[in-house]
Amino acid sequence: MDKEEFLRKIEVELKISKNSIYTLRNYLAANTLLLDYIKKNPDEITSDDIKQYMANKLSDKAAVSVIMFLAAIRYAYTNLLEKDPTLNIKRPKKEKKLPVVLTKDEVKRLLGIIQSKKSKLMVSLMYACGLRVSELLNLKIQDIDFYAGTGYMRQSKGKKDRAFNIPEFIFKELEEQSKLQHVEGKEFLFTGPKGRLSSRNLQKIVRQAAKNAGINKPVHCHTLRHSFATHLLESGTDIRLIQDLLGHEDLSTTQIYTHVSREELKKIKSPLDNLMADVK
Repeated sequence: MDKEEFLRKIEVELKISKNSIYTLRNYLAANTLLLDYIKKNPDEITSDDIKQYMANKLSDKAAVSVIMFLAAIRYAYTNLLEKDPTLNIKRPKKEKKLPVVLTKDEVKRLLGIIQSKKSKLMVSLMYACGLRVSELLNLKIQDIDFYAGTGYMRQSKGKKDRAFNIPEFIFKELEEQSKLQHVEGKEFLFTGPKGRLSSRNLQKIVRQAAKNAGINKPVHCHTLRHSFATHLLESGTDIRLIQDLLGHEDLSTTQIYTHVSREELKKIKSPLDNLMADVK
């Protein structure tokens, strides 16, 4: 089996399994890069070939990128060639990094600096509802129920639907955007002059807004989702409700925000303060 046939068959398997377009793109890219680098037919690839590629191309990448690469290779070879050349390759441990979170003042500054009405509306909605960038771009007009004041994320990460409340602050603007898209015969709530928007477009908008607002942090679209969750936690929202709003399957995923919440940290009294209080 040559490279082109192998990649076509991977794509078919991924589509049959109902994998997301992001998984499809990433898995195809990983297998393409490996084959282009090693310059062998797929059935000739060995564990040593994969290790060689990893040593030369992935040594400076984050653990999650290496894990994703190995998952992509394993998926392709177990499904198409009934073997797993990654079996004896040790997976790195994921780094435990706290997410970057904006303060409430920084969110206000970021939103206030965006001049484009549509761009501001998109960024506001991501923060207001904790949406992933892919979820925002996949929102359809029919997913918004203005009468009930509710929106629905259809088949988001994990193939799950979930609901969100339409924020009162941007309700009118969202309704106008929906009507405009409907009149123009659009299916999605947000589109560009050439059709579907890409995540790259939105990432650029957020990064530039953060820079213009003088925010000296690495800010991207997912930072707004992290900030949404942290600010809810700081305002006293039950963490299990936040779990539902974010669409997390495991509560432990949501609990990371307890480690970045400034308000939660303030509640923890230092043992030194307790000790010295007794002395006084």
